[in-house]
Amino acid sequence: MTPIRTAVPTVEEARALLTGLRRTADVDVDVDAIAAELADDEPDAALLDLVATPFASVADVDERLARAESYLRERGDRRAVFLTVYSRMTATVRTAIDDGAFIDAEWAASYLVAFAERYRRALVAFEQRDFESLPRPWLIAFAAGARGETLVAQDALLGINAHITYDLTYTLGDIGIDPDRDAKRADHDRINAILARLVQTAQDALVETYAAVGIAGIDRLLDPLDDRLALLGLKGTREFAWRNAVLRADLPAWAGERYVDWRTETLSTGAAAVVLAPDGDGDTAARLRDAEAEVDAASAFCETVRRRL
Repeated sequence: MTPIRTAVPTVEEARALLTGLRRTADVDVDVDAIAAELADDEPDAALLDLVATPFASVADVDERLARAESYLRERGDRRAVFLTVYSRMTATVRTAIDDGAFIDAEWAASYLVAFAERYRRALVAFEQRDFESLPRPWLIAFAAGARGETLVAQDALLGINAHITYDLTYTLGDIGIDPDRDAKRADHDRINAILARLVQTAQDALVETYAAVGIAGIDRLLDPLDDRLALLGLKGTREFAWRNAVLRADLPAWAGERYVDWRTETLSTGAAAVVLAPDGDGDTAARLRDAEAEVDAASAFCETVRRRL
């Protein structure tokens, strides 16, 4: 595919970008207000110690993400909701690498480390209150959780959106898609399949979590989860990231980088707005909030994901 043809959005991308443009205005990203709200909260030294240094290897990513997830979960920190799913994804990809599932195992390992490094830097920036350096979708996700505004389902979706819709584009740029682009694309698609299974597990865990407290119908609100986590759905979002990587590789930097930056921020921020204010059954959402007020739904979700995986 030529660079010019690649630069033209698909029909699905065009619709998603238009929706993203409309919904971006719905998201409050007042950095000063967020900073003021969190001014009395000291950075968590123990958490920062866990993620202070860049990841050095696949094993390092797997081990430190698991430790950070356990730490956040034990503290009742809402950021554990996404990290429970993500740390399990990391462990699953690590196993696939060890089992020889990828054409280019070295590239797949670099992919996993670079992807985790994007998350680590976002987590550190938020914990250090360096909000200006945070990508907008991560600022939205972390701030909403810190404010106590979210349902467990939204915590999971906001993190998945920020990491896949936003971070993945830049991860592919970090590690490069050449040479042997076709082989790398095949390995990218293999990771897609792993992610799809884990997203299904997350959806099933959400349904089970809410059913345990007597809330039925959450499956209809979230079905299918991958179509609600972003404006393109899981498969479409990862295709979008690959197309962005092709644009950055094939177009002149002055054109490709600006265009990709605009596409990526528009889609990820718009998707965050959709997650925060989804169109759906308002009565179901209200019942979910009431149920979450009575039980530790975040911990229940994390335990259910861990058990299912």
